[in-house]
Amino acid sequence: MRAMWSGAVSFGLVSVPIKLYSATTNHDIRFHQVHGADGGRIKYKRTCSVCGEVVEYADIVKGYETEDGELITLDEADLDSLPIASGHEIDVIEFVPADQIDPLLFDKAYYLEPETKAAKPYALLREALAETERMAVVRFALRQRESLALLRVRDKTIVLQTMLWPDEIREPAFDILDQDVDLKPQELKMASSLVESMGADFDPADFHDEYRDAVVELIESKKEHGDVKPAPVEAKKEDEGDSMTDLLSALQASVEAAKGKAGAKPEEPEPEPEKKPARKPAARKKKTDDEAEDKPAPRKRRTA
Repeated sequence: MRAMWSGAVSFGLVSVPIKLYSATTNHDIRFHQVHGADGGRIKYKRTCSVCGEVVEYADIVKGYETEDGELITLDEADLDSLPIASGHEIDVIEFVPADQIDPLLFDKAYYLEPETKAAKPYALLREALAETERMAVVRFALRQRESLALLRVRDKTIVLQTMLWPDEIREPAFDILDQDVDLKPQELKMASSLVESMGADFDPADFHDEYRDAVVELIESKKEHGDVKPAPVEAKKEDEGDSMTDLLSALQASVEAAKGKAGAKPEEPEPEPEKKPARKPAARKKKTDDEAEDKPAPRKRRTA
């Protein structure tokens, strides 16, 4: 388990450093809403009931409607002005008899684990609660809200049991319960006899969620018999680039904007070096008579 909160239990001059862990978990099987034809996920848009337009999350505020039909809105600034409960101490207010606590007040349970150096004061508090058969009424801050809770013992662990506030408990307004009902002694005796015949020691391991077991069995059966198909992958829109492309585009735009503010001229491309014309081969000079090669003159034949 991973600790979700750390602090200290304070009673009198004793402080017990502890860590807080959730004592329960939810094993419900969660389903997604998908399109029966192709398995695509169903998405919902936040639309305004008045104008019908899609509303961005940043434009949504909290609204409270009074009994007179008036709407009061609260924005982030209003919520920030509210007092926020903080601190990391579980302050013991009083120790009360365990039989005076109505289980209807119980909300969520957490385990308290002592720090290494606090093993002895932790054990001292645990044994004192068990021996006196009392629970500690405490106040502490969880998720920036003040909560009312109890410290009670479960085996060797101290459990912090958060409680509902008294005004969160509804009163049963059933008129039929105020009517007088005539119960005969024989009927009451028979009912008591039935209760006794069905009496047993409670063991939570004897019970399990049959509906969840049936759902798991159904899923495994479909998987075993090949009644499955690959989950569809949502196609990326053509106009959506990847994150790296968007980042480079944003950086390029930022650089150009910075240059514009500084009055810098955009860099001009360097001119290409002019190509020199190819050198023509030098024309051969005509040989002069002096430079001409000396050739022996042809001999003249003598005539008779």
